[in-house]
Amino acid sequence: MTTTVSAYAAPAAKAPLGPATVERRDVREFDVRIAITFVGICHSDVHQAREGWGTALFPMVPGHEITGIVTETGPGVTAYRPGDRVGVGCMVESCRVCENCRAGLEQYCAEGPVWTYNAVGRDGQRTYGGYAQEIVVDEHFVVRIPDALPLETAAPLLCAGITTYSPLRHWNAGPGRRVAVVGLGGLGHVAVRIGHALGAEVTVLSRSLRKKDDGLRLGAVDYRATADPATFEELAGRFDLVLNTVSAPLDFAAHLGLLRTDGALVSVGLPEEPVLLDLRALNGGRRSLSTSSIGGIAETQEMLDFCAAHRVAAEVELIGVDRINEAYDRVVAGDVRFRFVIDTATL
Repeated sequence: MTTTVSAYAAPAAKAPLGPATVERRDVREFDVRIAITFVGICHSDVHQAREGWGTALFPMVPGHEITGIVTETGPGVTAYRPGDRVGVGCMVESCRVCENCRAGLEQYCAEGPVWTYNAVGRDGQRTYGGYAQEIVVDEHFVVRIPDALPLETAAPLLCAGITTYSPLRHWNAGPGRRVAVVGLGGLGHVAVRIGHALGAEVTVLSRSLRKKDDGLRLGAVDYRATADPATFEELAGRFDLVLNTVSAPLDFAAHLGLLRTDGALVSVGLPEEPVLLDLRALNGGRRSLSTSSIGGIAETQEMLDFCAAHRVAAEVELIGVDRINEAYDRVVAGDVRFRFVIDTATL
């Protein structure tokens, strides 16, 4: 048996999103049914709905920054009960037995995690995301939203928050460390706040100084324009970590030059086209170039608790479903400060 719920879906690649319905499974032994209250719009929603990252599954219901209230639990569920404030991020299943899963790195599951949408679950059923009234998820992939975090501003933390928190923690951002954040968008503004809360000295690198006041307000100590060649000369060899949050093409060689010896440039923004790299940019200083996905479930909960303790949340523009297509165009244009969040009561 299934339950039919209202949703908003892309019927085909690059087609406008519109009203739809999806089927949610009945609650199994370890499942949690969640009434979705808010869902963030991530740039990856746009990439996938418009097939920027390759062939996708349609109709598609995007959305992997989900917050809501538990309405039903399976008989085996012990962590949650109806009325709890919870969230669901980018994945809803993994094998749970491989080395990575057992280490709490479900995002790197050897068999591949099952993504919250645009994927096929281990039961053979399509996954549909959070642009919908409700979702049913195994309790292992549900996280608790601390009371100190409003559900609407917590929603983007389920992707933007953990996507930046995980590399900041892994590459030891903290007191005495200098971190540069490339881009002050949906991911970048959260990265600045988290980096500052961790105690690192944070600099924002952006194409222009248009958002300088915002960057400094969010916790950065400096804000530089990458369109100015002097930026790369003046900041050469300064940073322990450069965290790239933009999905546009980047001059990696120039940004690698900003690193100290043994520094790392970590990209969490994924451009739609392959990038070229001159390996000589890595050679002079034992520099590293890496990527980072989201975090595991335990780390995601750690991130939420950290953000609650330090009053870190996303800055959002709340919209109704009738503005989703407009929001997609504005995300591509960089015209949002800093994350669109859909009020699902408008479905």
